[in-house]
Amino acid sequence: MTFNERQIIKECLNNNREAQNLLYKTFAPKMYVVCLRYAGNKNDANDILQEAFIRVFKYLGTFKYKGSLEGWIRKIVVRTALNFLKYKYEYADYEDNIDDTQDLMEESITNLNIEEIIKIIQELPEGKRIIFNLYVFEGYSHKEIAEMLDISVKTSKAQYCKAKNYIIEKLNSLKIINYENK
Repeated sequence: MTFNERQIIKECLNNNREAQNLLYKTFAPKMYVVCLRYAGNKNDANDILQEAFIRVFKYLGTFKYKGSLEGWIRKIVVRTALNFLKYKYEYADYEDNIDDTQDLMEESITNLNIEEIIKIIQELPEGKRIIFNLYVFEGYSHKEIAEMLDISVKTSKAQYCKAKNYIIEKLNSLKIINYENK
């Protein structure tokens, strides 16, 4: 935490609109990318971002200066996205064989630009997209995801596998990789 961030937080807590605007402009672009990964479209991403920053400003006084401010804001954004999407998707309990193709996907994704990656992820059905984001980008375990979403660990793994297989198929069709999922 830099002195400037501490000062900005202090000013935000004193309802200084310039400081609030600065905080928003500093973190909103990165957080919008997070919102896009969870949302199916730009309108939902904008709604999630707006709601998340309302929560950021509401709870800014609870920030304990442990860890980064950006990390704290990111957690709020992710939770807001999950709450936003919670009522739009019913989780099914599927069981699939989960194989380890993560390295292949990571290698392939480096050949894409961020807009292409976001577009492919946005094409996933909401439940699969949420689980994929939580597991791959946020680093949660399937057990943690299951607890957050009130689903079984098996469902989390199956939805992740289905999302990953869809992405592999999409990368194959775009001729970015040539992988046969067996």
